[in-house]
This record gives sequence, C-alpha cells and structure tokens, in this order.
Amino acid sequence: MSYLLAILTYLLVLTGIGIYKSRQVQTAADFSVAGRSLSPWILVCTMLAAWIGTGSIVGNAGKTYESGLAALILPIGSVLGMILLTRVAPRARSYDVYSVPEIIGSRYGQVARVLAVLALVIAYLVIVSYQFNALGAVLNAILTDRAGNPIISEATGTVIAAGFIITYTILAGLLSVAYTDVVTGIIITATLLISLPVLWGQAGGWAGMQGHFAALSKASHMKAWGVFTPAEIVNFTLPTFLLIMGDANQYQRFFASKSAKGAKSAVTFMIFAVLLIESLIILEAWIASSLIPDAAAGKYVLIYAAKDLLPLALGLFFMITIVGIIISTADSFLLIPATSLIRDIYLNYINPKAPEKRTVFLSRLLVLVLGIIAYLVSLSFAQSTTIFHRALYAYTIYGAAITPCLVAALFWKRATPAGAILSIAGGTVTALIWSELQSRKFLPSGLTDFDAVLPALAASVSLLVIGSLLTPRSESRLPSFVPR
Repeated sequence: MSYLLAILTYLLVLTGIGIYKSRQVQTAADFSVAGRSLSPWILVCTMLAAWIGTGSIVGNAGKTYESGLAALILPIGSVLGMILLTRVAPRARSYDVYSVPEIIGSRYGQVARVLAVLALVIAYLVIVSYQFNALGAVLNAILTDRAGNPIISEATGTVIAAGFIITYTILAGLLSVAYTDVVTGIIITATLLISLPVLWGQAGGWAGMQGHFAALSKASHMKAWGVFTPAEIVNFTLPTFLLIMGDANQYQRFFASKSAKGAKSAVTFMIFAVLLIESLIILEAWIASSLIPDAAAGKYVLIYAAKDLLPLALGLFFMITIVGIIISTADSFLLIPATSLIRDIYLNYINPKAPEKRTVFLSRLLVLVLGIIAYLVSLSFAQSTTIFHRALYAYTIYGAAITPCLVAALFWKRATPAGAILSIAGGTVTALIWSELQSRKFLPSGLTDFDAVLPALAASVSLLVIGSLLTPRSESRLPSFVPR
C-alpha cells in the first residue's frame, strides 16, 4: 500500500503541474516546443528524462539480468551519439522549425518529408507501446494483497497506464513535460546514487556476489568482457547510436531551447549524465540479479529490487523513479508523432492557415488517437518479445530510415532529394525484411547472428550517397528553413 500511495502522490503532482501549465498553452509552439523558452538546465533534465526510459530501466536492466556485468557495454552507443550531437545541436537549433521531418522536407522536398513522417510514426508508436506495458508491470507488482498476490493483471495495469499517460500528454504537451522532467531528473540521479551502495552491501560486495551467482549457476555474470560476440555488440549498441543521433525527441528539445549555445551546452553535459545514469542502472540491475533467483521477476529486475531489496523509504523513491522515467519517456515519444503529423501533414497539405486554437485542439486529439493505436500495438507485442528487443527493433527502423539523411541535411551540401528518398525507403524496407527473414530463419548461416541494424544502415547510407551523386544538387526549398 505504501508504494501505491507514493506513486499516486507523484501522479497527482504531475497532474497538477500539467493542469497548471495547460493554462499557458496558447499556441502550437507552446504545445510542441514549449514556446522555445527552455534554459540549458531545464533542457538537460528534460533530455535526460526523455532518453533514460523503459529501454534503460526495464530493457537494459532485463538484459543485465540475463548476461551480468558485461551489459556495461550497452550505453556505449548512446554516449558516442551524444558526443557527436554536440556538433549537431547548435546547427539544428539555428533553424526555425518544429520537427525532424520539417528539416528533411526543407532540404529534400515533400516526398522525403512524408516518408520521414511515416517512419517516425511507426517507430515511435512501438516505443510508446512498451512504455504502457512497463508501467502496467509496475502496477501489477505493487498492487498486491497481504499474501503478495497481484490484485490486478499486467493487462489491466497496461490499460490504466495508457489512460494516464495519454491524458497527461494531452494537458500541456512539452510545456508541462519539460518542467516535470526537472523533478524526475533530480529524483532519478539522487535515488540511483544512494541505492548503489545499499544494494552492494546487501549482496555482500564482490565476494558475496560471486557466491550468489555461483549458487545460481551464473558464474559468467561476474565477467565484464568476453560474454558477447562481436555481432551481439553491434546489434546492441548501433541501434541506440543511430536513434540518439536522429532522435526527434532530442531535436524537439533543441528547437525548444532559448538559443543554439544553450542547446550545445545542454548536450555537452548530457554526455556525462547519460553515462552516469545508464551505468548506475546496469550496475544496480547486476547486483540485484544476484539476489533474485526467479527468472520471471528478472524480466523486471529493478522493479522487484525496489520492492523487495531496498529499505522502504528508499524503495518508495526508487519505484517513483521507475514510474517517472516511464511516464516521461512515453509522454515525449507520444508527443513527437502528433507534432509531426500536425506540422508536416495537416499544416503543410490540408490547412496551412489553421488558427492556433484549432491547431492546439487537433494536436491534443492526435495524442489521443495515437495513444489508442499505441495501446493496440502493446497488445500485439505483449507476449511476443522482450522490451529490450522491441526497443532495438524500433530504434533500428527509425535510425536506419531517418538518421543518415537528417545528418546529411545538416552537414552534406551534395545530398539530393533522390538520395534522401532512396535512403529513407531503403533503410526502412531493409530493416523490416531482414527482421522478418531472421525470425523465419531464412538468412544464410553466416548472417543469422546479425540483427537488421547493420544491413539497414548500410543500405540507407549507400543509397543516400549513390542517389545523391547520380542526381543534380538542389537547395533547401522551404523559406522558413533559414539560419537565425
């Protein structure tokens, strides 16, 4: 009951902030990019909360339960991506746009823009879907009777989770999400820092963990290297690298920054923040896995660590941290496709002169519709694969389709519309076909270990370069796409 009360209190605080901030939403810019008013400090918190999501707190933690200390390689892709983003962020912020497809359309034309919207919506709704599942699992774990039996199923918990997340996102868009992310970012960092030595002590330190893992027949969980094959390292790190380099969530926050300089400062600090938080999550999942023999619980190892291994007060904050991470990430990934469909489809093709009130109303309506679709996607995926692999699948589709042509739009003047269209289409199709062939075991024996990310990236980059070099160079097309 204590966990339920703590989470309800946290959700009420979030709702209160959302209602308060909803009064300040007067324009589409307020809803989509917080009126371009975010300071570097707020920017760091909202970028961190958006990135450290279910893929980290559940996906990477669950993978750590399976593989042990070697999972410390998992943040490599996101950290390297953040380092390169320090070059991308100020350039992206210097353009007066609202969405990633708008940048792509500005440089490559409307066909490329529509294809980018399609890839974004597909990938992001998959990401939102497993946020719903993860929060449903949290509710299933904490809502128990005196005998410890769940009061609600994960399916019912997922319905409740989807309802809250959709409602909260509708209230005030990025304007509310950004400011609640400050609270979430502080709680995440403080709780993880305090929990590490507590869990380490409970496990009995290095020697104690060696004994626990030996008793579980998992001695390899103490090894930091040599557990994963080279193919697995590529499969696990390249998708996150591609996603963060082209993640519309991060770019939306660049667009919401007060200045290009502020965006660069925020990303520079984010390198260290991501490395710290991702590493703490993996280390704590590794320690907790030595104390949790139940493989079913290992799927959500940190949820059960918060509930069963930590002192009550710390466990309450840890559970709030998990809930906050899930909600913040779900809000962000739900808001992005709604913003993109409004900016890149509705205002571009259907009603370019739509008044601000109608645009805000339709943005909220789209959040509702897309949230329902994401919930339906969560039902289809719920039993078929782990959150870790669902995350990699979504990252691969988006990263292969969007990231190469987006980076080229900002840095390679020779890139052309034909090259971008081939890149987006080729990357998406390759990712989908490769994944299907791999699941059906139709690939040649030498290629079966590689997931879709490497062939999809190779196809996307090759088609971008070849298509661009074989067609005439063109300039940016939209007059709004101008340096500021």
